[in-house]
Amino acid sequence: MLAGEQIVPLLETATFRLERIVSTGHATPPGEWFDQSRDEWVIVLSGSAGLLFEGDREPLVLRAGDYVTIPAHRRHRVEWTDPAEPTLWLALHYPASA
Repeated sequence: MLAGEQIVPLLETATFRLERIVSTGHATPPGEWFDQSRDEWVIVLSGSAGLLFEGDREPLVLRAGDYVTIPAHRRHRVEWTDPAEPTLWLALHYPASA
């Protein structure tokens, strides 16, 4: 397992940022939530993960090829990523929709 997630910016402009993320059994620390000021589109290219949105009872399970758009300020957390194989994500951050 990696000590921490590997997050590598692939492309960045004034309006968007594309990141490659590798997770190996990582999760958001207990009690912490992401609350981003920009919209985010994320796709899992390999592996799997559970993404929990505040107010939901169960995480959204993402497997290779699955994607989701996370609106700005939609609180969410990574409940789990596959500990048996790396989870490879692409995340595109862009200005919030009006």
